[in-house]
Amino acid sequence: MLDHFFSGSALCAVDKAGRLTLPAFVRATLARRGDARALLVGAHDSAPCLTAYDRSVLPLLHADLERRRIGAQRDADAHHSRARRAFGFAEECGIEAGVVELPPLVRRRAGIGAFALIVGAGATFEIWDAEAARASDDPDLAELAAFHLEFQSAA
Repeated sequence: MLDHFFSGSALCAVDKAGRLTLPAFVRATLARRGDARALLVGAHDSAPCLTAYDRSVLPLLHADLERRRIGAQRDADAHHSRARRAFGFAEECGIEAGVVELPPLVRRRAGIGAFALIVGAGATFEIWDAEAARASDDPDLAELAAFHLEFQSAA
């Protein structure tokens, strides 16, 4: 059971190698969970972004996949597709001094450019290309992105 959740949002510069400094709210949650040395980063289940989490979330992801599989017994293809997204696109990334390097496959999958919008989502957090988030149909996500991008350009 998780006792600490990702809550907050931040804009992070991404260099050519895909490195970004994780925001304080992410680093603090990882530290409270006990492992601030690695993340799993992979394809989001339904949004055009990445999802990131530490190893403590893996049993929850597996349990959710099994619950869905049992609930939709006749749709094996959907189950396998969800499992591939959850585990096949996930890559472990080391964290050094708060910096993580997003692997090329996952960066490509989410179209991460020069700026990433990090958004807390409870047990996990999302990593969006900041411009894609600003153009999102989700008004809350678009507002978060617009705020952070405008604040960054004013600085």
